[in-house]
Amino acid sequence: MLVDLKVPPSDDWVPTLEDTPYQRIGGDDAVMALAGAFYDAMDAHEPALAKLHELDAQGRVNQGTRERFGLFLIGWLGGPQHYSAQHGHPRLRMRHAHVPVDLAMRDAWLRAMGRALDGRGVTGGLRRFLDERFAQVADFLRNQEG
Repeated sequence: MLVDLKVPPSDDWVPTLEDTPYQRIGGDDAVMALAGAFYDAMDAHEPALAKLHELDAQGRVNQGTRERFGLFLIGWLGGPQHYSAQHGHPRLRMRHAHVPVDLAMRDAWLRAMGRALDGRGVTGGLRRFLDERFAQVADFLRNQEG
C-alpha cells in the first residue's frame, strides 16, 4: 500500500475489539498509573471532590479507592474484567447514589481526569475519544440539580 506523504496521517481513531483504549494507553500498569494520576490531581486541585472519598491519614484519597477505580478503568477501557471478578458488576449509579453529584462535582471530576490524561501524555484521537466518554459517564452519574 502506498502512502501519500504530503497528506498528514489521520488521527480519527475509533476503538475496535482489536485496538482498544486499554491497549492504546499501555495495559494494566499504565491504566493503574492513570488512576493514580487522577486521584493525585483530585487531591491537589479538587479538595471538595476528594473529601467525598475515603481519605488516608495524610488526607489523600486512600489506596483502596485508587486500586478499585484502576481495576474498573482497566475493564471499562476494554481490558481484562478484574474489577467485576473481584467486586461484581460496577453498577455505577447505585454505587454513587449516596454521593451528591451536581454540575460542580461533575466538572471537578472531569478537570481531575483531564489533568491525569495530560500528565500521562494521552493525546490525539484517543484523547478525544476518552474526553467524550468520560464526559458522558460523569454526566450520567449526576443525581442533583445544579
